[in-house]
Amino acid sequence: MKNLTTYKKVASHEAEKGTFSTCLLLYSGGLDTSMMLKWIREEYECDVIALTVNIGQTADDLEAIKQKAINLGAKDAIVYDAKQEFAELCTEAVKANADYQGGYALGCPLGRVMISQLAVRFAGEYDCEVIAHGCTGKGNDQVRFEGYITTLNPNLKIIAPVREWSMGRDEQIEYAIKNGIPVSQTQKSPYSYDENMWANTGEGGEIENPELIPPLENILKWANTPEQAPDESELVKIGFDQGVPVSLNGAEYSRKDLILLLNEIGGKHAVGVFHLIEDRVVGLKVRGVYENPAATILIQAHKNLEQLVSTREENELKGFMDQKWAYLTYGAKYFEPVMDNIRAFINEQNKKVTGEVTLKLYKGNCGVVALTSPYSLFDENLATFNKSAAFNQNASAGFIELWNLPQKTAYQLKKDVQKQDSMKTAEV
Repeated sequence: MKNLTTYKKVASHEAEKGTFSTCLLLYSGGLDTSMMLKWIREEYECDVIALTVNIGQTADDLEAIKQKAINLGAKDAIVYDAKQEFAELCTEAVKANADYQGGYALGCPLGRVMISQLAVRFAGEYDCEVIAHGCTGKGNDQVRFEGYITTLNPNLKIIAPVREWSMGRDEQIEYAIKNGIPVSQTQKSPYSYDENMWANTGEGGEIENPELIPPLENILKWANTPEQAPDESELVKIGFDQGVPVSLNGAEYSRKDLILLLNEIGGKHAVGVFHLIEDRVVGLKVRGVYENPAATILIQAHKNLEQLVSTREENELKGFMDQKWAYLTYGAKYFEPVMDNIRAFINEQNKKVTGEVTLKLYKGNCGVVALTSPYSLFDENLATFNKSAAFNQNASAGFIELWNLPQKTAYQLKKDVQKQDSMKTAEV
């Protein structure tokens, strides 16, 4: 294994050996973070507090993870249930119609916001001077964790063991076996996952190479493929109160429970599966397979209801604000001051996004088929194609003449200039 001297620390927030006594490790229980627990204790000669945050990941036995951390030498192991708190971040994502580059509802970036906030909180409670994470040097999450943690508490320092030790997978397995760390990765699937209640992200294997077709039947964890989905469609009705989803088919649910239930319903119908060529913060272009059934249903419903109750100018500006919110959230800028201004606009805009939206789910499709709101700008008496005295059709011709005046004037001028240019060319 390469030691600390092979990695040169250049950032002021990187912790140096001998400058601290206790480290908080963001602990998932997998091979990497299990190795880190042992490695940090040995290389940095410090105590390690393990923190595991429950934001709705379904694949993990959290109590077993806690015991594993203790068995590997953690001074203490914390498992914190943050599902309700994380559901609040997911609600913000709904109000912002979260979408990064075509279908990604930003589950992983939002998860990093939640984990970073809790890491700073528990680092303070346990007098930890340093926080360690398990991110590689090629990903977005190192930027998010280190940026957010040092923003929320500039006194904290960071350790990134995967950047420091530069081990390959075979070296990691050898180290794990030598140190009595349970290894399940020897026959592992080529796919890696990042999961929380808002999204499940798959990478690796055929997903990595855009020239290959990912075998979704072997990759998806939450959702059916369209071929596996039921042959019968299903209607779901989502109720909103000021942009916040509050009910499903007339029954009220907490935000957390509504998300979890819609993941089941949407996943059954293959809704919310996206292949995405993603531009990472660090400059790499990669492909991922994203599963976000509940997010897809809620955002589709919300966006359509928002369009019903807002003017064209409002919706146009909201689209720009949503895109900026998504890019800043993805790009490790969640605590950038301009986000407060964006949220102020989004929250104000959502005050009238109240009503019910009916969607039809069928073999990967999720379409809005009906919606109603007390703030609807649809006026049947004005919009009907039947005879209506409410709309003055006599005014239409005058409106058309004035509306068309700039276009008509510019087009005629262009023709006159082209004619003059042609005459000059002929004279030459």
